[in-house]
Amino acid sequence: MDRRIRKTKQAFHQALLQLLEQKDFRAITITDIVAAADVNRGTFYKHYIYKEDLLDELIEYVLEDLTDSYMEPYGENDFLDVSELVSSAITIFDHVAAHRSFYRLIIHSHSMAGFQQKICSQLQQLCLQGMQQISSSPYTDARQPSSIDPELFSSYQAYAIWGLIMNWAQHEFEASPDHMAEQLLMIVNYSAGRVSPKPSC
Repeated sequence: MDRRIRKTKQAFHQALLQLLEQKDFRAITITDIVAAADVNRGTFYKHYIYKEDLLDELIEYVLEDLTDSYMEPYGENDFLDVSELVSSAITIFDHVAAHRSFYRLIIHSHSMAGFQQKICSQLQQLCLQGMQQISSSPYTDARQPSSIDPELFSSYQAYAIWGLIMNWAQHEFEASPDHMAEQLLMIVNYSAGRVSPKPSC
C-alpha cells in the first residue's frame, strides 16, 4: 500500500477509536470522523462509502495483525515445540499493546462487546488449525489422548489467552508485554506438567 494511503487510513482508524471512547458508534457521523482525522470529506469517500466500512476495515486490520503475531513463534516451521519456546518469541502481547486503545474499548465498552467474540473466534480458529495438523507432528506426545475433541481444546486455548488479555486490560496494561509473554510461557509449562491442587473453599 502507498505510504500516503496507509497514513490516511491510520488517521481514520485513530479518529474512529478516539470517537468510540466518547460515544456510541451509532451516534458517530462521517463529519465527526473527518474532523477528528483532520482530512476533508472527499478523502473519506475516496476510501469508504459508509462509516461501517471504516469500522470493518479496522477490525480486519486488527485481526490480521493478531494472526501474524500468533504465528510469529512458528517462524518457518510447521510445528512448535513448546519445551524449546522462549518468551521473546511470543509477540501476541506486543500486538495487544500496539492496539491497546482497541482492546480497551472492546473490553470496557458495552456497545463494542460483540467484537470480543470476533477476537476469540479468530484465536479459536488458529488453535483449531493447529490441532488438525497435530497427528502428523514429530512432537506428538503418546501420553496425550487422541480422543480429545479439537474444538473443545481450541476453545480452551483461545479463551485462556483471551482471559490473560482481559486481565491485562483491566489492570490498564501495567505489566510489560515481555512480562505477559513470560507469564504465558510459565503457565503453559506449569499446566502441561503438574497435577491440579484442590481449591480450599
